[in-house]
Amino acid sequence: MLKGETVLICCLYSSYKKICVSLKMFFFRDRAADYSSRSRHKQICRMHKKVKARGEKMIWLALQNIDKAERSSGYRTARIKSMNSFLIIYLIILLFEAVLSTILKYAWQAEEKWDEPWYNEKTEHERNSSKILRFISDFLAFLVLYNFIIPISLYVTVEMQKFLGSFFIGWDLDLYHEETNQRAQVNTSDLNEELGQVEYVFTDKTGTLTENEMQFRECSINGIKYQEINGKLTPEGLSEDSPDGTRHDLVKEEELFLKAVCLCHTVQINADQTDGADAPWRANGIASPLEYYASSPDEKALVEAASRVGVVFTGTSGDAMEVKSLGKRERYKLLHVLEFDPNRRRMSVIVESPSGEKLLFTKGAESSILPRSKSGEIDKTRIHVDEFALKGLRTLCVAYRRFTPEEYQEIGKRLHEARTALQQREEKLADVFSFIERDLELLGATGVEDKLQEKVQETIEALRVAGIKVWVLTGDKHETAVSVSLSCGHFHRTMNILELVQHKSDSTCAEQLRQLAKRIKEDHVIQHGLVVDGTSLSLALREHEKLFMEVCKNCSAVLCCRMAPLQKAKVVRLLKTSPEKPITLAVGDGANDVSMIQEAHVGIGIMGKEGRQAVRNSDYAIARFKFLSKLLFVHGHFYYIRIATLVQYFFYKNVCFITPQFLYQFFCLFSQQTLYDSVYLTLYNICFTSLPVLIYSLFEQHVHPHVLQSKPVLYRDISKNAHLGFKPFLYWTVLGFFHAFVFFYGSYLLMGEDASLLGNGQMFGNWTFGTLVFTVMVITVTMKMALETHFWTWINHFVTWGSIVFYFIFSLFYGGIIWPFLHTQDMYFVFVQLLSSGSAWFAIIVIVVACLFLDVVKKVLYRHLRPTSTEKAQLTETGSGVNCLDSMCCLSDGETACAPLRRRLERLMGRCSPTRVNRKSSRDAVRVLLIVDCLCLCKSGGVCKIRRPLPLVLDVRPPNIYLGVCVTSEDMQKAHAPRP
Repeated sequence: MLKGETVLICCLYSSYKKICVSLKMFFFRDRAADYSSRSRHKQICRMHKKVKARGEKMIWLALQNIDKAERSSGYRTARIKSMNSFLIIYLIILLFEAVLSTILKYAWQAEEKWDEPWYNEKTEHERNSSKILRFISDFLAFLVLYNFIIPISLYVTVEMQKFLGSFFIGWDLDLYHEETNQRAQVNTSDLNEELGQVEYVFTDKTGTLTENEMQFRECSINGIKYQEINGKLTPEGLSEDSPDGTRHDLVKEEELFLKAVCLCHTVQINADQTDGADAPWRANGIASPLEYYASSPDEKALVEAASRVGVVFTGTSGDAMEVKSLGKRERYKLLHVLEFDPNRRRMSVIVESPSGEKLLFTKGAESSILPRSKSGEIDKTRIHVDEFALKGLRTLCVAYRRFTPEEYQEIGKRLHEARTALQQREEKLADVFSFIERDLELLGATGVEDKLQEKVQETIEALRVAGIKVWVLTGDKHETAVSVSLSCGHFHRTMNILELVQHKSDSTCAEQLRQLAKRIKEDHVIQHGLVVDGTSLSLALREHEKLFMEVCKNCSAVLCCRMAPLQKAKVVRLLKTSPEKPITLAVGDGANDVSMIQEAHVGIGIMGKEGRQAVRNSDYAIARFKFLSKLLFVHGHFYYIRIATLVQYFFYKNVCFITPQFLYQFFCLFSQQTLYDSVYLTLYNICFTSLPVLIYSLFEQHVHPHVLQSKPVLYRDISKNAHLGFKPFLYWTVLGFFHAFVFFYGSYLLMGEDASLLGNGQMFGNWTFGTLVFTVMVITVTMKMALETHFWTWINHFVTWGSIVFYFIFSLFYGGIIWPFLHTQDMYFVFVQLLSSGSAWFAIIVIVVACLFLDVVKKVLYRHLRPTSTEKAQLTETGSGVNCLDSMCCLSDGETACAPLRRRLERLMGRCSPTRVNRKSSRDAVRVLLIVDCLCLCKSGGVCKIRRPLPLVLDVRPPNIYLGVCVTSEDMQKAHAPRP
């Protein structure tokens, strides 16, 4: 006995240390995560430098993935935080029950007859042992007895649910893009439920809202606007048919502008394509089109446009770039490349012309080119750039500079020193680039068009209806960004658009912010949209962050233009760390969006044409922006509901499990006698009740996916962590205690008074009583899960009813056979005797019904008296007239196939005059309901192709209801068929 107690105390001490460590990690998790993430990040940075120096690319990519995993591990979702909070509450309940049981034990043993009964006399050592040590030993023993109230298996089940559930996103064919043959991709499964809690969406414009397929539209050369008409540059206002509109030769300014476009880029040509002297030429001297590849679609569009109008980039040979101008080959030696970076917003090349002249060609944003230009048609070009932007075109300015031999020698020296510097290399290169790219001569500007992606406007409007605010963060010009925002529905035409742009000082920026805040308060009825540029944003965030946030939060849509990548991340961090702590989501397609994607709670990469940087660094990847609605409104909604019910149900079933054990101590003098067999204690969470909730968390669909996607307002029902708040937690906990009391006292009242309920006259013992309580508990908690299930599949049926059957079969084998490897077998023949009693079966049925009856009544009353939007959608879907089929099954005349069926049901169910409802019509209603599943289910816009009419077993059948398959509109004529 003493040896067993010693081992028990050692085990309890070990458990106590683990609990203390867990509590310490919980309360100080932020500080610990901060420190550990910083130290890990420093180590990884050092490893990055070593690996990059050695050029080991594969290891470098692996380290990037490790770095990403370390950063993502520091973020705990709101759902995990709620779960940990619930765990602390249950830990307090565990300690309370253990302390209360220990105190009551010693209070009970204060009487001598209970302290040392005749059948359990104490040893001399026990009489002389310390009372404090005995109290601690008893407290730890009760702690072990009740420790199953802490659902340790919950964490394992949650991880399984997240991992397995993430596959459904990749398997969803609605997220498959057929043109590019790309499916949705899940890079992390830890954030599935966060998709159902998003409050802010930050999105890039180019490649995310648009196709990133650039088409050259207009340009400005030397102050004159040109358009491309049939492969010729034509001044604005002239057409090709007019005598002045036909231009066979390029003037000097036009040729120099096109050469700058053909030389200042990073475009590559297909290696299999050759361009010999015998290549076919068109009338204007242009070779057959070459196939270009570029990381930037803008560069590709401009080079292709130049090739169409007479100046063709034919490739590189060593350090030389070859250009054909109207058939004349020219070779330019590439001397230096000043790479593009987001801070400079421009790119330059230094080349040596065939005549030996050193030239600098530069292209970039007008905000970075025009201030550095000293000659050329600057004012006219600025006007043209603004006109291009108002049309929604993406603009670039082009300039050049000639170097004298002395200037080029100095530039070469400075570049060599900066590039070979061992310290502050980036700063020195930036200074040298700024020195080189000055005193430019402006050549002109370009305007290219980027088409919007399909259904972008519908997606943004759906996000707005769902209560999600959309912010567009782009590097484009102010006018271009506003034009695209209006065309994609981000800004409404009736929306009052406020502007915070072109501010150079803190005072003017602060004054404008105050005016905007005042204007919003005065016009609080209408919707407002805010436009901010990068310069004004930097000033606003410097000293007026709160005022800026107040203005932004009162606006329905925000557009940030001329944004650097770090500014995008800073804006996301600003909202993310605000007092409300909203869940943020960032969408982007390029490398310049990586910082924004990593900063947001949930990062989504678009599989676009700017590489896979955004996809690799995101949590989820989709092919098109329109798929975001399905990802949030359907998958996010389902994942959140599933994980919320999973967490609450685990706490509920563990309360049901342990509370009878606590109540049993009042009947055994707090002797730490267990109510259940040890095998039942072990298998309760592992085998008997684990599978139904796991399958529920994988397959549950409480509302049809089409309804969720067509009604974005349902997304509001789960926002703000509605299903994992304190009220739902309190409801499930109270329900668990109520069911536990019914299990224990119901069994006690039905069987405690008459102990000879067996047919052979034998009495029930404590193991039989405990088995009865356990049997009722397993059936009830499984049936409770069945009541929560709305979407039944064969798998749900198999695991739900199979779990109950498995429990009975296991108990029969476990208690019906003498197992030689078991030292004791207290449950031998107990379960068989229990099932042989009719009174036991009666008790099981009565107790299970008593537990679940009130829960069913509560659900029915709440659904009819205080239904949520989601419950209304459920009633609409399944209640009266199968409205859920209206948007999915259509006939050729425009009327849905379900419309006559719904009208008949409404008449038969009493929605018209009650006198018209008779016994025959009520039978018809049943028959009509039976044929609902025979309808073909098409997506919105599809029609039903007739395969055969319904079987004639139904004597009442609405016309035009047929079995069928979904086809396109070309087959609508086939939807008519004679009634048999």
